[in-house]
Amino acid sequence: MCKSSSIPSEKRLKDRAKVLKKQLGIKQTEALNIVVKEFGYNSWFEYTDASKMHSALALPTPSPSLEFIETGDIPMSNNDYDLYDQERDSKLDKPIKLRVENNKKKLANLGIEFSIFEPTLTGLKKSILDATHAVRSHFELEEFHYYWDQGQGGDHKIMKDGFLLTPEISIPTKASLYRPKTKKGDPRMWFRKLSELAVAGDQVAIIIEDNQVYLINLSSNNLEEIISQKECPIGTFLSTYVVKHTSIANELLDKLKDIAKKPFKAQRKGDTAIGYTIEKLLGIEANSSKQPDYKGIELKSGRGAKTRTTMFAQVADWDNSPCKRSADILNRYGYERGDDFKLYCTISTQRENPQGLSFIYNSDKDELQEWYKKHELVAVWSGELLRKRLKEKHAETFWIEAKSELIDGIEVFKLVNVTHTKSPILSQFLPLLESGVVTMDHLIKRSGKTNKVSEKGPLFKIDKRNLDLLFPKPVVYKLA
Repeated sequence: MCKSSSIPSEKRLKDRAKVLKKQLGIKQTEALNIVVKEFGYNSWFEYTDASKMHSALALPTPSPSLEFIETGDIPMSNNDYDLYDQERDSKLDKPIKLRVENNKKKLANLGIEFSIFEPTLTGLKKSILDATHAVRSHFELEEFHYYWDQGQGGDHKIMKDGFLLTPEISIPTKASLYRPKTKKGDPRMWFRKLSELAVAGDQVAIIIEDNQVYLINLSSNNLEEIISQKECPIGTFLSTYVVKHTSIANELLDKLKDIAKKPFKAQRKGDTAIGYTIEKLLGIEANSSKQPDYKGIELKSGRGAKTRTTMFAQVADWDNSPCKRSADILNRYGYERGDDFKLYCTISTQRENPQGLSFIYNSDKDELQEWYKKHELVAVWSGELLRKRLKEKHAETFWIEAKSELIDGIEVFKLVNVTHTKSPILSQFLPLLESGVVTMDHLIKRSGKTNKVSEKGPLFKIDKRNLDLLFPKPVVYKLA
């Protein structure tokens, strides 16, 4: 934290707190406490007390002297906010936020796994960053680094090569990954020369490729414009990444285009005729395996029209949940509807539903928790389980469309187009749950006629308008 030589007026501090309250979705008292911490006060109460005392003495309100911690580590938390640009008003914030969101969508649309961190002023001055759960999960998904398997102290520090990417230059860096000896050894990281890429409060994306780390400032760049620019380090990197990770898809697409050059006869009758015939033409033998059909790519078709779409169904981890089955949740929180007893409701992190149920994401435990009235734990899901389920359900897929007609009593197909979808960006699933973009539906019912309990969920859902925050944008290729 920096020592300030002067403090704005109380009215100005309150104005800043109002902006912060809106940005972070917190209470006014919390925002006031954060604002005055920039000037060395522990709370708004401490600041007002000092202000009154110095006013009585006709003295200016001074900032208390501060000493930097010299232990090689400093406390970090989700509340470690540095108001890096207090004078920027909400009108200026909106374009930056929009740019960041558009850049996130662009990375997702390209099928690039990434995580985000926000350097604070304290962190930049101390050369220290908190490795948040989102970052740690990303590192594990990419098999880049495992903090849980790392010892504490400098002897166990891991160094990795990387680059800070700007539109003009690629700056070599070293990533320092470690757990300090202080406290519980909370995961830390640092990237050399980070101050040449970002200032406090910027949103910086981490991308892992070939066991190296690449950083891109999402607050100061427009990826949609940059990616097509020649001799641009960011554009070159993203384009190369996409080409490398789509080689199998391109190989399959070329084969389908070759098949689409002329009509072909069905090799089986019935609903499975198209899929079976295409697989035979691709040289894929029929089997009962659940593995994807072509070198990791699933071949199938499907459509959907509803606004909210179900990604997957997944029951809670009953062994670690207070409620041990769906019937327990129904008995405690359900309601009568006609002859039946139901619990049909949506659960979100943003607010309690009419039944008093809501989600809380515990990042320390990597655990999604369902609570009643914020004081009674109902059920839990591990983050690892949810990411695994999402990955299993949404493999890379080619949705093939073909026209069918009968010629002399024989069914003949003609390929028309293929829609290519990729796996979701797994590192973004829990952050989207935490922000309320992803929700869950309970669909539990006890029949009044049979007294049997049925559970159609829990269904984890996302609004189709937000799919591009999680799934790479589908690409449609014309085959004929």
